[in-house]
Amino acid sequence: MWIPAAIGFLLIALPVLGLLWEADWSEMPTLLTSDAATDALTLSLATAATSTLLCLLFGGPLAVVLARGSLNRAPRLLRALRSVVLLPLVLPPVVGGLALLFLLGRNGLVGSVLDAGFGITVPFSTAAVILAQTFVAMPFLIVSLEGALRTAGERYEATAATLGASPGLAFRRVTVPLVLPGLASGLVLAFARCMGEFGATIAFAGSLQGVTRTLPLLVYLQGENDTDGAIALSLLLVVVSLVVIIVGRPRGVDGRG
Repeated sequence: MWIPAAIGFLLIALPVLGLLWEADWSEMPTLLTSDAATDALTLSLATAATSTLLCLLFGGPLAVVLARGSLNRAPRLLRALRSVVLLPLVLPPVVGGLALLFLLGRNGLVGSVLDAGFGITVPFSTAAVILAQTFVAMPFLIVSLEGALRTAGERYEATAATLGASPGLAFRRVTVPLVLPGLASGLVLAFARCMGEFGATIAFAGSLQGVTRTLPLLVYLQGENDTDGAIALSLLLVVVSLVVIIVGRPRGVDGRG
């Protein structure tokens, strides 16, 4: 196993090493403190945090329904619902962006109502970035949390119920602590996916500095005419991703408590 394992590791590590090799370290501070870079980083962090919160608020209950709801008594319906929920995992992100645009654009099914009735225009705004990120990232949280719920089972909740706990109290005091590692993993994955989102964002939100131009979009734009700037921003994304993984990794995943 060591040989294919080493090849797999190198396939991941060597491209990052290539960025480190090609980086212009003397110009790195200037490249990373430019107005475009700071605006993109600030926007990426703010929208990714907001999108992750939305994933928790809406994806968390959806994961509970998939794992514990009465839909388990209708397996075909459950499979169909799960297939739709997991669709953003396999769809090209740009397709998701176009789907959001056709839904919420001025001539879209919902967007036309919002525009005509309330004067609200969603595409090519910061809200569009958040919606695009939430669309592509929510399945990561759902998969992690549903798996944790199924692994935890319902026996502890049943025991709490026999002791007089209501379903809500048993869920808060028993189930939630049991699934916290899975929930933490899902939140980390969702946040990281939001930070790296590109296709759906550019299709639905465009690329306006300070409004919709997140860090991945800026890397793409810089790659066309400023290679050093693109490398510097890419390394910044690598560092942010590593920090997210290290800070958000549940305890015990490396074999230690």
